[in-house]
Amino acid sequence: MYLSRRQLLTTAAAGFALPNVAMADTPIEITWDDLIPPGVPYSEIIGEGLMDEVNDTWRPVFDNNATKLNPALDGAYIKMPGFIIPIEISTSGVSSFVLVPYVGACLHTPPPPANQLVFVTAKTPWPHDDLWEAVWVTGEMQHEIQSTEVADTGYVLTADEMEVYVW
Repeated sequence: MYLSRRQLLTTAAAGFALPNVAMADTPIEITWDDLIPPGVPYSEIIGEGLMDEVNDTWRPVFDNNATKLNPALDGAYIKMPGFIIPIEISTSGVSSFVLVPYVGACLHTPPPPANQLVFVTAKTPWPHDDLWEAVWVTGEMQHEIQSTEVADTGYVLTADEMEVYVW
């Protein structure tokens, strides 16, 4: 069998492109530490706090490092674990929520800094009977500082896939 130069180049180019296509759908597994930009120690993010006596809650006061985001994650396709704090819930499940690093964050304790919170919109609602389970969330992450009723978030993510996190 004889391949022309054009066929050989076309076949070679296709061969180089296939691994890139396969890797495009492979998420990068990250941890909560990855949300903080390199060189910013977590201990420098947390500051003093203020007591909100009307609502009987303590609100932390963060320094400027609390809103510094990791530039490598803007547009990255990631997979990360966390816990769900529901924002939008219906009979079909939770369709938007804040992903937090530990149980009770934002509800029973003061919220973490914005660069430790992810606002998630789920393409398929998460069943509302599994809200205390840790979950894996997979999707494209973007930088976007925004305020929700529970806390300020630094990242947004559209969840393509969600599953229970197995310890």
